[in-house]
Amino acid sequence: MRSSKTTDIGRLLDDSPYTTMQKVVVFLAALSIVMDGFDGQLIGFAIPLMIKEWGITRSAFAPTVAAGLIGMGIGSACSGLFADRFGRRTAVISSVFVFGLATCAIGFSPDALTVAGLRFIAGLGIGGALPAATTVTAEFTPARRRTLAVTATIVCVPLGGMLAGLFAGVILPWLGWRGLFFVGGTFPILLGFVLLASLPESPRFLARHPERWSELRKLLGRMGRTADTQTGFSDAAEQAGGERAGFRALFQNGLAVDTLALWVAFFACLTAVYSAFSWLPTMLASEGLSPAVAASGLTAYNLGGVIGALACAVAITRFGSRWPLALCCAGAVASAFAMQWVDIGQTPSLLIFGFGVHGLFTNAVQSTMYAVCAFLYPTGVRATGTASALAFGRLGAILSAFAGAAVITAGGSNAYLSLLGGAMLVALVALLALRRHIPRRQAVA
Repeated sequence: MRSSKTTDIGRLLDDSPYTTMQKVVVFLAALSIVMDGFDGQLIGFAIPLMIKEWGITRSAFAPTVAAGLIGMGIGSACSGLFADRFGRRTAVISSVFVFGLATCAIGFSPDALTVAGLRFIAGLGIGGALPAATTVTAEFTPARRRTLAVTATIVCVPLGGMLAGLFAGVILPWLGWRGLFFVGGTFPILLGFVLLASLPESPRFLARHPERWSELRKLLGRMGRTADTQTGFSDAAEQAGGERAGFRALFQNGLAVDTLALWVAFFACLTAVYSAFSWLPTMLASEGLSPAVAASGLTAYNLGGVIGALACAVAITRFGSRWPLALCCAGAVASAFAMQWVDIGQTPSLLIFGFGVHGLFTNAVQSTMYAVCAFLYPTGVRATGTASALAFGRLGAILSAFAGAAVITAGGSNAYLSLLGGAMLVALVALLALRRHIPRRQAVA
């Protein structure tokens, strides 16, 4: 049955006001990422108590850490394909329930092997939530505000990790590590029910499915746009790319070089990020700093990352993505190698400040690359493109689990800082090779 008129959903969303309803959807997507970062960090606080209870060595938890990261990689890849086939809403909600339930179940674990299996399952959800939620944010936000909105969503990962630290400090003395997982897993489960009741499907996804146009008309009504029953929908700017959905589409229509460049950039950047998450306190402690000072290095790194990501997003909105990302990569490289000249024993505070600066530049790159994915890939493969880049990047995270320990053992702090700087140098080269960056936009009121 032909429609009497056709509405371009992309133009409608980009040219219309950014309504309260759309902002609420973005908030819900961001909240799912807060829970993602929250549950992802709980294991680090529980391991010392598990070791004490079960009388095992720290090395016995290496498979547990690796299992979680492998699960995240698989979850990232599968989530994109799932979201592009069955919808963004279903992918986000499913991911939240998976990592919430698996996290709760860890509280019943009798041994480290069980924890490893459950961390793998939780990793599937943790890895799956990120690309699906960022796609929701991108597709509910007008183009003029998309970079900042997507970046603000990604920044919720370290925010969730910070909340996990505060939460663990209160819960562990009171309920122990089992209570940490019971309560910590309950939060995302409750959020999952909230999302079931209130998170709508993406309008750009619905526009690609004529059998769901009636649902899209109702959604547009909630967003303050009217569409009668005779109105059909298209997405003219992305129609050509949307006709070929699936993984192979990432290498068609001139996307191959940019897809590979993004994969390398994600791999290198996540190698640097997870080398800090996993090994920064260990490296500082190995140099003779107290546990409190060593922990403050990671805190400074995360706080700098939040500031840097938001600042870089604003810069990209104004100047486009090529040069802000290149300058942030260069800043990350320079700060890492500059810290090799710091006397850790004499001026530890200067080193902590240096890691704050390094975290600012590194996380500015990592967080805003998701906005580049949202720009680069059309609707039909946007979630798949984002998820595949993240999944390839997770290989760098897995590499960091082994590389960080190896370089600290072999060369101490200087070798560790060379690892951070070298990884970001690779990211710089990859992002300069990327041909299609977010263009400069004029300020829009």
